[in-house]
Amino acid sequence: MLENIKKEVYEANMKLVEYGLVLFTWGNVSQIDRESGLVVIKPSGVPYEKMSPDDMVVMNLSGERVEGALNPSSDTPTHLELYRRFPDIGGVAHTHSTFAVSFAQAACGIPPFGTTHADFAFGEIPCTRDLTKEEIEGEYELNTGKVIAECFENGGIDYNAVPAVLVHSHGPFTWGKNGLKAAENSAILEEVAKMAYLSKTMNARQANENIINKHYFRKHGEKAYYGQ
Repeated sequence: MLENIKKEVYEANMKLVEYGLVLFTWGNVSQIDRESGLVVIKPSGVPYEKMSPDDMVVMNLSGERVEGALNPSSDTPTHLELYRRFPDIGGVAHTHSTFAVSFAQAACGIPPFGTTHADFAFGEIPCTRDLTKEEIEGEYELNTGKVIAECFENGGIDYNAVPAVLVHSHGPFTWGKNGLKAAENSAILEEVAKMAYLSKTMNARQANENIINKHYFRKHGEKAYYGQ
């Protein structure tokens, strides 16, 4: 079932290793088949070097395992909630990459200091509010997804224009048209976070609105002209 997507999800998870974004068994990537409503995700706690496409787990959007001998990632409820709340996305990635996590642990969004950020996202990468005691002790992973969606909805942030978030005290989630794009966005987010950290240490100011708009819209939207 969904053999092509299993292969793509496996490859996307291995990209997290290639990009230097994960250690040990940390991190996960998933991808949804919108036609069937099924999600393929990395298994929980399996070392990357021991994984194969056949180990990927198929879930439905209700959180039921449809296929796979292994337990799905413990973050599966977060991924599923993002697919339910953000209907345009096709893949989700989660890492514990150093600089992005540092911003999350500081409960601080990543400001747009320059054009590299603007090429990636339209405005600040937001950080969610802290989860409550009840949310943590309840359905923690599901509530993490709900807090992410709440952050975007209450903040009037377009999840298509800002394909990343920092979960307070936790770390980054990114998304894209598929799992490979979500993994790529995790790598870009980490680089943007690193640049922002260094910029903050140099007391840099945010880039002006004109240059932010120029760089974002030359790559995104109907009037984009970057690339072939």
